[in-house]
Amino acid sequence: MADYETLLYEEKDGVAWVTMNRPDVLNAFNARMQHELRDCWRGLRRNDDVRAVVLTGAGEKAFCTGIDRTETMGDGSGETKGERVVGSGSTPFMFDDPGENIGPKSCDLWKPVIAAVNGMACGGAFYMLGEVEFIIAAEHATFFDPHVTYGMTAAFEPIHMLQKMPFHEIMRLSLLGNHERLSARRAYEIGLVSEVVAAGGLHDAAAWAAGVIASQPPLAVQGTVRSIWTGLELSRSQAVGLAYALVGLGSDQESLRQGQELFSSGKRIEWRLR
Repeated sequence: MADYETLLYEEKDGVAWVTMNRPDVLNAFNARMQHELRDCWRGLRRNDDVRAVVLTGAGEKAFCTGIDRTETMGDGSGETKGERVVGSGSTPFMFDDPGENIGPKSCDLWKPVIAAVNGMACGGAFYMLGEVEFIIAAEHATFFDPHVTYGMTAAFEPIHMLQKMPFHEIMRLSLLGNHERLSARRAYEIGLVSEVVAAGGLHDAAAWAAGVIASQPPLAVQGTVRSIWTGLELSRSQAVGLAYALVGLGSDQESLRQGQELFSSGKRIEWRLR
């Protein structure tokens, strides 16, 4: 992978650790980070050494606080390597949505991505959280969307989060803006977060889950990811109709051989209860 200015990147035991690294601005994403996230997600598609990904933010204060509003938008400053990644033209009809760059699914990455949320996650962070497989949060993590407080319509971000939250919960979060924050515990209660851990245990919790996923046949894992997202986005009958094709694409002789070998070995998996 390339050297990044705004991201930290590490590979270990089949897991890629992607860390948004702008803690001085609470890991808000600027044009450079948008470009680098897009490059990272799309590069991971071709990296067979990586079977699972953990996305997190540097420091303990924030996972990501959305777009960096201190950066001038729409004046050409967002152009990187000839590609405009923020802002719009002179009309509202050709807006470049940041989510097209920073979301793993929008970048056509179908390897499992786990978000490890360490602190604030708000606004534009929801582009990413809406496209990960699941979220593990530190006890002090909070979730909120300040758009309406600052006179902006909350649209892209809460639409993404409808994949993760009940309608009434994302509606409340969006309408109350900066006046209320969702705690990690409440996020767990409504199903947004799959696990809440002490701040010091966040890395280990994410590493355990990602490591287990990475240890299993990758074709079966990625086929499962694609299947469940298909079930979320289509009607039940449409998704079931496609399931036959997805099983065919996501199963091969090597995966089946590995699975049968494990089953026949009699080896007992030491499972944990959540």
